[in-house]
Amino acid sequence: MITAEDAPLRGQSVLILTGDIYEDLELWYPKLRLEEAGARVVVAGPLADTHYSGKHGYPCVSDAAIDQMHSESFDALVVPGGFMPDKLRRDAIVLDLVRSFQAASKPIAAICHGGWIPISAGVYRGVQVTGSPGIKDDLVNAGAIYTDAEVVVDQNHITSRRPDDLPAFCRALIQVMVDHAAKLD
Repeated sequence: MITAEDAPLRGQSVLILTGDIYEDLELWYPKLRLEEAGARVVVAGPLADTHYSGKHGYPCVSDAAIDQMHSESFDALVVPGGFMPDKLRRDAIVLDLVRSFQAASKPIAAICHGGWIPISAGVYRGVQVTGSPGIKDDLVNAGAIYTDAEVVVDQNHITSRRPDDLPAFCRALIQVMVDHAAKLD
């Protein structure tokens, strides 16, 4: 039997972004871990009810279209890596969505190349982050303070470098969400 202690995110909702060539583990591991912690998870892509292929071939069908999503409906945002973030960061609707999560100080979690989207949204200036070493220069040029670490939490931002960091990434995300909810009570 699952108790309240086992489901610390009961009653909370999380939005995860997807699109073609997302990093398979960086979407599925957080999705399943957040659901296990009691959160309702919505996976949104450019189109609703659409099949997207992961970088390693694992499929994902979007629950909703990104342009129908609003930060007010969610407690946190997760941005997986892969090549998907490079495509989505060119969409003004995606960037406005990230900015609205930031304006509300809601948790924004990005892993690996997922940091490209918050970079393009302009929300990393002065924020300590990590990410794939491949986007280190992008993070620094965006005004972020780069740290090579398994997970970095700064204010409402949770960042990690790669799939190997997913356990620490999810633990930190869940803790930030619990802490954020407690502040609102």
